[in-house]
Amino acid sequence: MKVAIQGELGSFSHEAAMQFAPSAVIVPCERCADVFDALESGSVQAAAIAIENSLAGSVAENYDLLLKRDAFIARELLLRIRHNLIALPETKLTDVRRVFSHPVALEQCRKLFRSHRAMRAIPFYDTAGSVRHAVSERLDDAAAIAPKRAAAQYGGKILLADIEDNRQNFTRFLLVGKRAKKLRGANKTSLAFALKNVPGALFKALSVFALRDISLSKIESRPIVGRPWEYVFFADINRGHDEAAQNAIHHLEEIAEFVKVLGVYPAAVQPNSGKSETQK
Repeated sequence: MKVAIQGELGSFSHEAAMQFAPSAVIVPCERCADVFDALESGSVQAAAIAIENSLAGSVAENYDLLLKRDAFIARELLLRIRHNLIALPETKLTDVRRVFSHPVALEQCRKLFRSHRAMRAIPFYDTAGSVRHAVSERLDDAAAIAPKRAAAQYGGKILLADIEDNRQNFTRFLLVGKRAKKLRGANKTSLAFALKNVPGALFKALSVFALRDISLSKIESRPIVGRPWEYVFFADINRGHDEAAQNAIHHLEEIAEFVKVLGVYPAAVQPNSGKSETQK
């Protein structure tokens, strides 16, 4: 089985893909759109995509691609994000002057830079890619912030482990395939819908779930491309294939301009993250 990811080998997406499918061949892609292209072309059988981080929020591009493309959610995973400072094996912590990583990872490790004033944060396109860059270019005054897997992947050394500011740092990943399947144990549904801009439209849309005692775990809006100031809503409901959920969706279809079911799948189990530490 081949699974596409956005980013380099050794990234958090790589880790998520291996948890979804431990024996899979991982296919790195440069852009999120490339991941969906690979899925649609049939060159991979599935894709592991990041959809939301508990601190940084939603990955908007992947929401837009789920709406536009023929891809369906099969599973979800909550991955605990552990950042590490990684450098060449011979580099010492006191040698580090430059730290490369994805901008989100840099932002999530602000305490590191307050504690080590000589270090300068430098944005890079990918966490694991920043390790590959530091190691392959033999940058003895540089390090990268990335997952533990990246150190093993590119021959780096972990100078500091678990440097993230907040231990309640998770990324929600989705395993998506080309076709919808009826999955055993499915108890969560993701969908997208658009409404006419008339009074009470959103209230009526949400009432189809409330009247059936169906809980929404998430709802947010995104702009509709090509239609300024019009929006599509993305929602997750805590139900699967049962009759109440199906009736609610059929009711929503009568109210909404369009409804797209993005997937019906088993909800991820919240992992134990340890004690909460808030950013200062």
